[in-house]
Amino acid sequence: MADTTNSNDVFSVIEKARFVPLIVLSDAEDAVPMAQALVEGGLPIAEVTFRTSAAAEVMRQMSYHVPECLVGAGTVHSVTKAKEAVDAGARFIITPGLNPAVVDWCLSHDIPVIPGTVTPSDLETALDFGLDVCKFFPAEAYGGIKTLKALAGPYADIRFLPTGGVNMANARSYLDLPNVIAVGGSFLTPSALVKAKDWDGIAKTCKEAANIVKE
Repeated sequence: MADTTNSNDVFSVIEKARFVPLIVLSDAEDAVPMAQALVEGGLPIAEVTFRTSAAAEVMRQMSYHVPECLVGAGTVHSVTKAKEAVDAGARFIITPGLNPAVVDWCLSHDIPVIPGTVTPSDLETALDFGLDVCKFFPAEAYGGIKTLKALAGPYADIRFLPTGGVNMANARSYLDLPNVIAVGGSFLTPSALVKAKDWDGIAKTCKEAANIVKE
């Protein structure tokens, strides 16, 4: 069931946390303990990616059983997937690239959307849609911090969510940039810990990231 949370609410939570954990789960039974680990770790946000067939059910389980966790959908390539995500309880959409059809659908249905961008042309399209928060992906491959600094001049009104190559070692450098709202990635939910169902380990990793913000 769709949530009525508006964009300001969603972006406020993301800006406060400064990290957006990327979630890849093949078993929906792991959804609730994963969400609980994120909350315990101080990062109550989940970008559940459509990289497995269990994704929609993972969103549904997280949204229903752990409502204090802000659940969104990632790797959304089509309007069909965006609809599926929202029906499963997703409260925001993140896309790898800027898909005009997906962005238009999300805005028409008051669903916060963060499209993937890497070029000035992408950002011009985002501005045409009235967006002021964009994903920067893959961040490190496209110049990382150096590129974001260069984009800050002509696109001063846009804040970025860099993902792709961002990790615990360089996260602070990204977060120090005034045009970065938060950083994201699977480094917050390491696949080895997910496979081992080490939810305490994931909570510990999230706490380590949260401490970067506190410091």
